[in-house]
Amino acid sequence: MRYFLLLLISLFVIENSDAQIYEVGIFAGGSNFIGDIGSTDYISPNRIAYGGIIKWNRSARHSFRATLLYTRLEGYDSKSNDPRRIERDYKFSMRTVEFSAGMEFTFWDFNLHQLGYQGTPYIYSGISALFHPNYYFISNGTQTRENTMSLAYGIPIVLGYKQRISNNLILAGEIGARYTFSDELDGSVPDSENREQFSFGNTNSNDWYVFSGITLTYTFGRRPCYCNF
Repeated sequence: MRYFLLLLISLFVIENSDAQIYEVGIFAGGSNFIGDIGSTDYISPNRIAYGGIIKWNRSARHSFRATLLYTRLEGYDSKSNDPRRIERDYKFSMRTVEFSAGMEFTFWDFNLHQLGYQGTPYIYSGISALFHPNYYFISNGTQTRENTMSLAYGIPIVLGYKQRISNNLILAGEIGARYTFSDELDGSVPDSENREQFSFGNTNSNDWYVFSGITLTYTFGRRPCYCNF
């Protein structure tokens, strides 16, 4: 993943005769988890999330985008509205890194070479990969490491609003849910098949997590020719 990210960054920053405008910046906000442990609230940030973002604007309506985000995903049954979870009282916490790449579409034209006020809602989707340690729970509810790491692939579903605040700065606020193809994030399904007896919860429902926050990006690049793409 490291070499793929370096290649992607190189493609974003190398300008050629048909150069578009680029954005590089930061993301800051919070994260929350939705699964077999903890609260089932969809938007309820409980840990800090931060990272970097890169965009390659191919037209006034769409851009390629990549992010690298760090957070600690947590879940506490004691904070759930489900009496059964409160009685069970499981909890988990783990550090994670997510890489995401895809395409962002604006609802209205957002021409970064046109001066003056500009703002628009936008949506973003693509594919995400969450690098995380594996856990399981023994009979007394103790979170136990498996001493292995996994990649949980998913689909980001992001809705946001961005606005130009100066000639070269864009501020945005967004909420992005990630549907994953894994049920292992909270330890309800151990990674090792030898520990299948420690599985619990709804094995027919995969895990979700959500990033909520703001981005601040700096724009640069020559005037584009939005042509044949």
